[in-house]
Amino acid sequence: MKHIILFPGSFNPIHAGHLMLANFIASFIDCDEVWLMVSPHNPLKEESTLADAALRLRWVTLALGNHPKIKASDYEFSLPQPTYTYFTLQSLQKDYPDARFSLLIGADNWLVFNKWRDFDKIIEQGSILIYPRPNAPIDEEMLPTHVTLVQAPIIEISSSMIRKALREDIDVQFFLPSAVYDEIKAYFRKS
Repeated sequence: MKHIILFPGSFNPIHAGHLMLANFIASFIDCDEVWLMVSPHNPLKEESTLADAALRLRWVTLALGNHPKIKASDYEFSLPQPTYTYFTLQSLQKDYPDARFSLLIGADNWLVFNKWRDFDKIIEQGSILIYPRPNAPIDEEMLPTHVTLVQAPIIEISSSMIRKALREDIDVQFFLPSAVYDEIKAYFRKS
């Protein structure tokens, strides 16, 4: 059975931290693929701050190039909006019966996981991998079964920091994938 790790996010924009984490997961965790699943609209985020979903998907696709294990996914684009993780997981299991899915989330998201719709069903359904985030301590002994803290490097880069820097004309060239740097820079400088 193919093991796919879902790395959902707004990717507004995708940055080096996303790529480093995806690469770490694909290389150090037993899995067949990592899907960077672009969320059209995260119900816990303000929609007006998001670049168009198709544009964010384009950036992710270009940033990944032809990586053999890390893929861009627009799966949630065809689901009712806003998308909710439990419904996405249910739909994926129906559409890919020969695959096993794990959910990758940041420790900051785990600390507010009880605000997610059907969070308890997500926990019951399968495995959740938590990656460390700054200022989001996780007590491993308190984690439910099938929830694992991954010892990935802590990466202190955020899309909000990137957007702010670009609007202020600060050079963040090496924080963004070179394949999409000029496009992302132009987009956020004008917005």
